[in-house]
Amino acid sequence: MLTSVKGSWCLILGASSGMGRATALAMAKDGANIFGVHFGTAAQQEEVDELVEELRATGVQVSFHNCNAASKQTRAELVPLLAELTGPGGVRVLLHSLAFGSLLPFLPQHGQEDVITPRQMDMTVDVMGHSLVYWVRDLYVAGLLPRGAKVFALTSRGDGRVMPSYGAVSAAKSALASHVRQLAVELAPSGVSVNALRAGLTLTPALLRIPGSDGLAEHASKSNPHGRLTVPEDVAEAVVMLSATDSSWMTGNVIDVDGGEGLV
Repeated sequence: MLTSVKGSWCLILGASSGMGRATALAMAKDGANIFGVHFGTAAQQEEVDELVEELRATGVQVSFHNCNAASKQTRAELVPLLAELTGPGGVRVLLHSLAFGSLLPFLPQHGQEDVITPRQMDMTVDVMGHSLVYWVRDLYVAGLLPRGAKVFALTSRGDGRVMPSYGAVSAAKSALASHVRQLAVELAPSGVSVNALRAGLTLTPALLRIPGSDGLAEHASKSNPHGRLTVPEDVAEAVVMLSATDSSWMTGNVIDVDGGEGLV
């Protein structure tokens, strides 16, 4: 049954830029309150403040927190605050949009002797993959995932393809897809759906850090059947659309939001 998200709460991990930012704005325009977690510098705070003002201008409640979303301490501090804000309604939508990791190669390259360390590998997979499990578990234990809640994790075509210096992120995305399947099955009796959204190539701050991203973007824009790249708003629209139901029957999937890019 289709339902409105108006008055519900949306938790966005990685809310200050890219797809997290676009989703926050889209959900707020549909009436959902926004609880955002982001990790930024003082120089970026002005942009975050502007985003918060824009969200509040829609008339919804907004609570933003600048901290490491992958930290156990962060969850210990924010989950009780979420419980206080959301009340018995809990969290209607959780979007995992964390994009922080190492882009070093596994082996020494010509002109590039630096290689990924065990610590960097573990950090990348933990932040971009395993942290989804820990957030969902803490929310579940706290009673904040009611029947009809939606969990979305953002992945990329790199979950099954090889790109220069993308090995650790690819491993994280592969782990993320596995976690989505496992969580979907374990949460099914509770009526909570868990899906991954695989966006097409999108010009986000995370993409621009990848070596050779300009070439990747040019190729994707030419080959996409729509003749353009994916934009964050495409993903945000998908989140809003998939959240407008209390059904959990669509779960455990990797859903392409790419305009057909993956088909060609």
